[in-house]
Amino acid sequence: MIRLTGLKLPLGHAADALLPAIRARLGLAEDAPLGYTIARRGNDARRKSAIQMVYTVDVEVADEEELLARLARDPDVRPTPDTRYHFVAQAPAHRAGPRPLVIGAGPCGLFAGLILAQMGFRPIILDRGKMVRERTKDTWGLWRRGQLDPESNVQFGEGGAGTFSDGKLWSQIKDPRHLGRKVLTEFVAAGAPPEILTEAHPHIGTFRLVTMVEAMRRTIESLGGEYRWRHMVEDLLLEPGADGRARVRGVVLADGGVIEADAVVLAIGHSARPSFAMLHARGVHMEAKPFSLGVRIEHPQSWIDQARFGACARHPDLGAAAYTLAHHCANGRTVYSFCMCPGGRVVAATSEPGRVVTNGMSQYSRAEFNANSGLVVGIDPARDYPGGPLAGIDLQRHWEERAFVAGGGDYSAPVQRVGDLLAGRASTALGAVTPSYKPGVRPTDLAACLPPFVIEAFREALPVFGRQIARYDDPDAVLTGVETRTSSPVRITRGRDYQSLSTAGLFPAGEGAGYAGGILSAAIDGIKVAEAVALALTG
Repeated sequence: MIRLTGLKLPLGHAADALLPAIRARLGLAEDAPLGYTIARRGNDARRKSAIQMVYTVDVEVADEEELLARLARDPDVRPTPDTRYHFVAQAPAHRAGPRPLVIGAGPCGLFAGLILAQMGFRPIILDRGKMVRERTKDTWGLWRRGQLDPESNVQFGEGGAGTFSDGKLWSQIKDPRHLGRKVLTEFVAAGAPPEILTEAHPHIGTFRLVTMVEAMRRTIESLGGEYRWRHMVEDLLLEPGADGRARVRGVVLADGGVIEADAVVLAIGHSARPSFAMLHARGVHMEAKPFSLGVRIEHPQSWIDQARFGACARHPDLGAAAYTLAHHCANGRTVYSFCMCPGGRVVAATSEPGRVVTNGMSQYSRAEFNANSGLVVGIDPARDYPGGPLAGIDLQRHWEERAFVAGGGDYSAPVQRVGDLLAGRASTALGAVTPSYKPGVRPTDLAACLPPFVIEAFREALPVFGRQIARYDDPDAVLTGVETRTSSPVRITRGRDYQSLSTAGLFPAGEGAGYAGGILSAAIDGIKVAEAVALALTG
């Protein structure tokens, strides 16, 4: 087949307009036999008065070699790539020795477990939290009643932090092996809408993610994998290795139980603070990593739709509008949007008592009233937290505690109107924009909850963003603090074999290890680490 990219048609084009457009673009006669499938669909909204739909299609023609030769200089015409997934190994039929362990049941651990199970290695998956249905009830306990379960919340439990998010399924990583396609294909098999295979910016939403995670768990179990819930790993079993590194031989659980293993995947997520401390104490090599601090900013979704799409706002082929913004400030900081959630809500995302953390989520429909996005400022260890590998965690906790106090001490979040922040005064009331955060909000001055350089950067960037997206800096837009869990504050360093630099048999993976940022990239990293485990176990 031939892949044709960059094929553009007007928004609202007729359903039968694609076929003649393909023929015209490839220079084929009207009666030439031709078949096609849509590989990707997106939109180009740079000109609001002339929004176009952009297609990538895979085309079948009678003489592909002749067409490819004729259009050899056209960068948009190429052979269709092979996007099928190919397993790197299979477990021996009667494999001896301990089963591989996967610590963490988020997107990375889920796909590490799935790939290992599909290769016949019968992994054991441990998670400190609960199954996704029980975990959802506990999470609603915080949102509705202000009651936090430190072991079962937005961060911990089946599905990981990505379960309570927008369910975005795209990333900026390079994917020459098309591992992202494997992820999307497995999601569809588990009940995701098939259009995620073709949309340029696919997403799923929280409610659908819950049922998909359950379906994938059943698949893993049917292949011999095993889940164990409320299993907090408290220590590693280590022994000296022949190459001078320590070698993992298993894990010790919080209840004193021991599980032997020669291969342990660390898919612990970016909020596994006790685990980071344990690993550091056991000599596992890690380093402080840059992350970002900030808030969630909310506008009515209709404002964003109008600013991005103009008269075409809410067209069914466009859906709720999203945005990406960045500004380099005079103080040397960069302010940027993060994890933008169209038609969603701001959610309570703390995992520790006495701290307030925010995140954004939305459902598949993206039909709620507000748009929200992280508005964050990049920070780095050398400049902002030079105290060692765990110093970034201490910094996060400090500002989360300040936000808890500013919010009133009951897990309500501190909020401030954009107009008040720009004017340097505390908010005492809200305006036209109603914050979506539950269990509640308290108007205040966010300068008490964030470093001065973050507030300074916001004051410079917001008017700039207001010139790019109309009403972005509207005085009544709401800022909700604080957003601290943008990514892991540590990197658990690993070599080309995906094993820890200091500890053989230990495979750091995903967001918590500092190698991913979002559902898709974490899932892809889980696949790569599972492959590395399989190769290590089979020699």
